[in-house]
Amino acid sequence: MSVPTQESLLERLRSALDQTSKNGHAPLRRLLAQEHPADIAAALRELEPDEALAIFGWLDNRSAAEALDELDQELAGYILEHIPASRAATLLGTLPVDDAAEVVSEATAHRATQLLADLERQSPDEAEAVRVALTYPDRTAGRLMTDKYAAVEPTVSAAEVITYLRSVDAASLETFNDIFVLDADGVLLGVCSIRELVVAPEGASIATFMTRSLVTVAPETDQEEVARRISLYDLLTIPVVDEPGRLLGIITVDDVLDVLIEEFTEDFLRMAGTDAEEMDQRTPVQVARLRLPWLLGTMAIELGAGLVIANFDGVLQRVILLASFMPVISAVSGNVGLQAAAIVVRGLDTGHVSLSRWSRQLGKELTTTLLMAAACGLVLGTIGALWSRHPTFGVVIGVAMTCSMLTAGLMGTIIPMFSKRFGFDPATTAGPFETAFQDVIGFAVFLWLASLLEHWLV
Repeated sequence: MSVPTQESLLERLRSALDQTSKNGHAPLRRLLAQEHPADIAAALRELEPDEALAIFGWLDNRSAAEALDELDQELAGYILEHIPASRAATLLGTLPVDDAAEVVSEATAHRATQLLADLERQSPDEAEAVRVALTYPDRTAGRLMTDKYAAVEPTVSAAEVITYLRSVDAASLETFNDIFVLDADGVLLGVCSIRELVVAPEGASIATFMTRSLVTVAPETDQEEVARRISLYDLLTIPVVDEPGRLLGIITVDDVLDVLIEEFTEDFLRMAGTDAEEMDQRTPVQVARLRLPWLLGTMAIELGAGLVIANFDGVLQRVILLASFMPVISAVSGNVGLQAAAIVVRGLDTGHVSLSRWSRQLGKELTTTLLMAAACGLVLGTIGALWSRHPTFGVVIGVAMTCSMLTAGLMGTIIPMFSKRFGFDPATTAGPFETAFQDVIGFAVFLWLASLLEHWLV
């Protein structure tokens, strides 16, 4: 069976909404019941706010809560402002604490206070958990964690734990993958996977087979570090503990996947001199003010390339074919540099690239770039020789391409590392400066060689 595309779902939602006056709301409700909340949220983002609100009103509470968590801040805030406060509180109560805290943070201050007050009347414990989560800074473990986990005492047997898990409402737990063992004060003693539990003797206490060597994070830990640890240790969940070791909550691997996607997208945009969050939350004037300094810095360096070209104006006029190859050298080298920068920035985020072992990463990238540069230089040099009918012209083109690509690989590797070392955002500085530096050096080598060997080129 083919899966309907997002575009077709959007069209069907619009059609069902338009026909409610004629056919009633039953077709719309049936359509919504068949679709995943994430797909519904993606479709709602393409609608006008009033249309999205009208469709959102016909979602059941569970689907509405999940869809609300997937919406962007602006649309989620609009919906929260226009649905009854009692329903908004009900939706919050069905979400894990981390998701509920995120939804509340997207509302206006007045509406957030009202939502928490309504949630307090429905579920005081849930409201308190959301308030606690909101006390931690955004993008930290405290904001990602949930308190919906399975916890037992160390004296219970394997059979008793299984009985406990069968008796628990599945919706009240974020995951069954891990069972956390706590003492009377809530201090985390160990963790037991569901696999270890199933194969353990029924009468054995969980303390005899639980894992005691724990990987934990503090609530103030940055979300990127949380993602790195989960990836490094191949975990499905990671506990969040306070200084005495009390379990505050857990972070699951699905939340970490969201973090990785979010961070990668932001890093990618920053390499182009933009920032996703800033673009979304600030006015065009503010966004332009943020991006302009990096563009001006790039312009200043590129003027150096202009000076180089102007200095060799004579040879360009005499060997006009040189100008035809300059865009090719610049574009290919620029891509090499951006690839190197992307690898280093991502590696710095995940911990796979370490500043203490910078020479290892630099050597690896330069070796890789040299192999690619030799191949590209040979190909482009051959094309240049055949095109100009002068072998020396091909040598100039090939050497220039090789040097420009090596420069780009070098800059794409060391600029993010220097930025990280001196406290700047490597994703912001890598792209613009790498491209500018490789243009300056690449054109300089290219035109210098051309002037040196000019009498063999004509």
